[in-house]
Amino acid sequence: MTDKINDIKQEAWSHFEDYQYVMLATTEGSQPRVRPVTLINFDKTFWIGTGTNSAKVKQIRNNSNIEFCLQFERDSGNGYVRVVGIANIVTDKKTKARLADHIDFFNNYWEGVDDPTYTLIQITPVEIEYLRPSEMAVQRFKV
Repeated sequence: MTDKINDIKQEAWSHFEDYQYVMLATTEGSQPRVRPVTLINFDKTFWIGTGTNSAKVKQIRNNSNIEFCLQFERDSGNGYVRVVGIANIVTDKKTKARLADHIDFFNNYWEGVDDPTYTLIQITPVEIEYLRPSEMAVQRFKV
């Protein structure tokens, strides 16, 4: 059974590219807030570069529990990978610089790593829900 779960996990992760749009959910009080963001898949970790004054940063500071959903299409139909995770606002300058060097759109939004409007968020997955295209059964597993 463990091999089958590992195969499913590997298959689910294979849908993530270096950069892609996902729908990110945070909470504001008891109200969910969902918006599209560019998810960065780098060094086997998920990241989001965003504006410091954005609502999502404020919401993550108040509640680090997040979810994001990647919907994708294959020849056989539509599927999705939904990730439940913990968001961490990164303050380490070395990590922020490493990601800034990797983010191809970084210079379109920020003047440099020390730009006070640049916030880097690291996502640590906790649980995954995966629906293969053309299947009805959802696979769920802890990370």
